[in-house]
Amino acid sequence: MEYAFTIQPLAYTAFENETEQLDKCKEWGLLSEKAVKMKTFFYKRDGMSLTCEIVGFADKATAVIRFANGQLHCIHPSYLKEMQASNYGAKASSSEAADDAAPETAPASDSASAEQTEQASPADGPEAEQLAVPESVTAAPAAKSEDAPKKGKAKKEKLELPEGKVSMTATVQEFTTVPNNFSDNDDEVIIYEAVSIADPALELGTAWSSHSATLKKLELAVGDTITFEAKVIAKKLTKHPVPYKINNPSKIQKTEA
Repeated sequence: MEYAFTIQPLAYTAFENETEQLDKCKEWGLLSEKAVKMKTFFYKRDGMSLTCEIVGFADKATAVIRFANGQLHCIHPSYLKEMQASNYGAKASSSEAADDAAPETAPASDSASAEQTEQASPADGPEAEQLAVPESVTAAPAAKSEDAPKKGKAKKEKLELPEGKVSMTATVQEFTTVPNNFSDNDDEVIIYEAVSIADPALELGTAWSSHSATLKKLELAVGDTITFEAKVIAKKLTKHPVPYKINNPSKIQKTEA
């Protein structure tokens, strides 16, 4: 009777003598270090328990066994070791059909993983017959939908600020303070909205300036609109989303409501 499940080695190294056979089986963990002779091994599958003999190896991670009918079969030593347990038939899963050969790195306790990963033969071993790998192992992740919205905000175009003093208009939005690391007191500042430059015509949106003694004399209030001359630079206000600073405003005038 021939067994259809066998994976025939294209080439393998046969043991020259029993000593070499014993040493290799001890290396694979199939025999204890104190063993002095071979024992009978069993290959268990589909309710069958077939006696077999370990006759050689296809590579350092693949044993070659021979059944009583003379057929050869490649199997991972760790998987064969599991089969020697008396309760193996009760706990073996249907995944045994994927069968035996696996890379050396496969853990002994996970025979299913060992079987599924056996595809690439080492350079010094044979080109082992390819095994079917379950779809759950090979399936690629689902492609992301092209309709999914892209994250991230569009980057605002950077304004080109004039280098010198310019005529400006701004409306007081808020009076606040920001920490000063070089002083015990916080710095007083004014935040402006509707900030614009007259020439060249440019809308800045929001900006800020120090609440200087000169500005304090005007007794400004929230909502007041002023015109002035100043230099504006790109400098964000600490802890506030205000990107531009007004430096040294002069010729300040309140506009009538």
